[in-house]
Amino acid sequence: MLFGCASLCTRHNNKSMSPDDIRRVLQYYQDLGIKSIYRRGSQLTAPVSPSAEPEPILSFDDLPPMPPRTPRVPPPPPPPSPKMIDLIPLAPENDSLERIRTDIGDCKRCRLCEGRNKIVFGSGNEQSSLVFVGEGPGADEDASGLPFVGRAGQLLTQMIDGTASKEGLAINRSGVYICNVVKCRPPENRAPQPDEMEICGQFLFRQLSAIKPKAICALGSTAAKAVLGTKEGVTKLRGNWHKWGDIPVMVTYHPSYLLRPYNQNAKREAWEDLKKVLHFVYD
Repeated sequence: MLFGCASLCTRHNNKSMSPDDIRRVLQYYQDLGIKSIYRRGSQLTAPVSPSAEPEPILSFDDLPPMPPRTPRVPPPPPPPSPKMIDLIPLAPENDSLERIRTDIGDCKRCRLCEGRNKIVFGSGNEQSSLVFVGEGPGADEDASGLPFVGRAGQLLTQMIDGTASKEGLAINRSGVYICNVVKCRPPENRAPQPDEMEICGQFLFRQLSAIKPKAICALGSTAAKAVLGTKEGVTKLRGNWHKWGDIPVMVTYHPSYLLRPYNQNAKREAWEDLKKVLHFVYD
């Protein structure tokens, strides 16, 4: 058994074991009760008396002590889980359109206030089951303070009233609520900038939360981006239901886009979208 142990140690040594590795192997043999090891080689090829003890070439007592092992430091405990806190709601409790309008006040929160004539808050049935959301006021809306009263607004009225009449639904424009993403007219009717949409978006959010409609119809890409938080265009979004919270949202073309003479296909698609919305809400 001693020779087998020595042979094992020799084989390990042939694999370029480090001094620490050799010490660990010898320490292992010492723990087994083996006090000395012997070389197996040419000096043992001559006949040896069975009672003769081979001369030890290495004793465990001659080995220098092994350096102490570095104690394994346990990893630090994980940090405690952060305490959950209640977020402040974006809409105050028992919010109302009247309170929202009061909170807007003579708004000067963004650059759009510099060129406006009137703030265009919204109009229509404040208990409506359907809310239309447009982009922003134009010149006619800025002058009157009401949304969708220009050419695009007249087309929207025809679309709502005409579609409802053809589909046998007892609803018209006065029965729905209409508002815009931004409440002040952008210069030269340009699209609202992201920061303007964000500032006014808080009031749009509160309007929708206060009304709690059965469905929302987003008119155009700006309204779709504000309501759905998406970068997709109207062409990809229209015709399918989406969600704002738990409220279904239908995206369709803005009436001002439909006024252009080369958009005949878009008019047909907008009509299909509007039919789907009106039947969902009023059937």
